Amino acid sequence: MSYFLKNLVVCHEQLIRYFLAGGVVVLVNLSFLYLFTDIFGIYYIISTIYSFLISFVVSFFLQKIWTFGDKDISKVRATKQMMLYLCLQGSCIILNAVLMYVFVEYIHLWYIISQIVISIIIAFCAFLFSRRFIFKPSLN
Repeated sequence: MSYFLKNLVVCHEQLIRYFLAGGVVVLVNLSFLYLFTDIFGIYYIISTIYSFLISFVVSFFLQKIWTFGDKDISKVRATKQMMLYLCLQGSCIILNAVLMYVFVEYIHLWYIISQIVISIIIAFCAFLFSRRFIFKPSLN
């Protein structure tokens, strides 16, 4: 029973850290999205991709080190993790762009609100995948 409780606490602690780090990443993402779209006049789909790529770097290091406590920065492990994380984020960016287009063009939501909703949906899926496959302690 104590093993179950320990895993429950660890899972919730990681989930809280994941969403706090994710909140920082969302702010980075939204700030660059706004900057590129409203200040520089870049088409919102292109802005979405640019802001997502910038937030990728911030996200990887926050999640690896702070959320999942993985301070192992050995070249082999970090490279493997970054490649897996890049694949995850690549899938997320495609989903993000498709949902952004649907939410803005068909549902007629403001692009900032759309991005917030999309970010929450994608975050839950990405946490589960990251915890299970990318930042698990036994990854070699």
